[in-house]
Amino acid sequence: MAEASVLAAPSADLADNSRRAIWAAAIGNLLEWYDFGVYAYLAGLIATKFFPNTDPTASLLAAFAAYGVGFLARPLGGIVIGRLGDTRGRKAALMLTIFLMAFGTVGLGLLPSYEAIGVWAPILLVGLRIVQGLAAGGEWGTSTAFMVEWAPQHRRGLYGSFQQVSTAGGSLLGSAVAAIMTSSLSQAAMLDWGWRVPFLFGVLLLFVGAYLRRNVEETPSYEASRRAVADQPVIAGFPLGALAFGFTIFWTVAYYTLLAWMPSFTQRFAGLTPSEALWSNTIGLIAMVIAVPFWGALSDRIGRKPLLMASAIGIGLLAYPLFSLMTGGTGLALVMPLQILLGILLALYSGAGPAAISEIFPTHLRSTWMSSGYALSVAIFGGFAPFIATWLIQATGSPVSPTYLYLLPAAVISLAVICSLKETAGTKLR
Repeated sequence: MAEASVLAAPSADLADNSRRAIWAAAIGNLLEWYDFGVYAYLAGLIATKFFPNTDPTASLLAAFAAYGVGFLARPLGGIVIGRLGDTRGRKAALMLTIFLMAFGTVGLGLLPSYEAIGVWAPILLVGLRIVQGLAAGGEWGTSTAFMVEWAPQHRRGLYGSFQQVSTAGGSLLGSAVAAIMTSSLSQAAMLDWGWRVPFLFGVLLLFVGAYLRRNVEETPSYEASRRAVADQPVIAGFPLGALAFGFTIFWTVAYYTLLAWMPSFTQRFAGLTPSEALWSNTIGLIAMVIAVPFWGALSDRIGRKPLLMASAIGIGLLAYPLFSLMTGGTGLALVMPLQILLGILLALYSGAGPAAISEIFPTHLRSTWMSSGYALSVAIFGGFAPFIATWLIQATGSPVSPTYLYLLPAAVISLAVICSLKETAGTKLR
């Protein structure tokens, strides 16, 4: 196998380029994940506008199903855009994701409701979610590869963690904007036009993200591995892609259950108002965003595996008692600290995860197979997490059933994959 080694940045100029590239990728990534994630925080309003039904639960399920459809497009985006990242460069792939995500998000903000155009409204909504899914499928793996490949050898955990800082930061920004809007406007105004505003903010993506990404250089690792793309058949990366798939199962189930679905859960079972639910979720996300780089830096010192295992075991075992405490109308005073705790536990995985999953692959296959394995896992297990959690509660009659029927099995599967991996902290990228 043709392999290229990436050494720590040997000069001040390269170190400066590295920092600049990381920030450009992170800010663009933040804006893209704000665009992709804001849908979940406004799912209740979207259900009313595009999926009218006399049963509120049925409308919410339809809205979350449309949310999940966007994830079904992510594997295709991971394959096509990920391969573009390996053959034409990380920059070319990241510029494409910027334009696709901006188109899908602004389109959602301008889309007429069911009342205006009938059945075409949900059809077009699903179509725009598919466009967003294609962008997201290529974005995650390519931006992760870009950040990790620019990192000095002994700081890949820290540098890679900014992928998750920006991803969670995008969710945080979406949650905060939705919370501000619901706090500032009446329910009637939010239902009439206020829900569109967070989507229309996506136009900033074109101006900020595209400008930043256009003005950064290609990664040294990719430049060194160009010949290997032609020498090595792409199918050779399939076994490694399977590892990335299993590695991601717990990560994506925990992320979309504990964050994207949580505002709906706390409104229904913890006695929170829509505004309180969004603010509590925002505080939990803030805790996670703050913790991620600390755990990423720690993984450079003690290794990736201890942190990954601690997260999977901690959330797998604690989710049931913590969710049980939140049920029964407990209110904001109890829900918020529990969301903070869950955010910090998830940050253990998100801090060490980007570097750990990147280090599975050689450079010339990294974007294709990391994007594909991750995106397929997210599509199957993460994108429909809010839908599955809502369905499990309806089917079992237990509001905490998603913790032991969904979160815990996901933790066990990914824990087995983690145990099978070699420790890669401090080693050279292949």
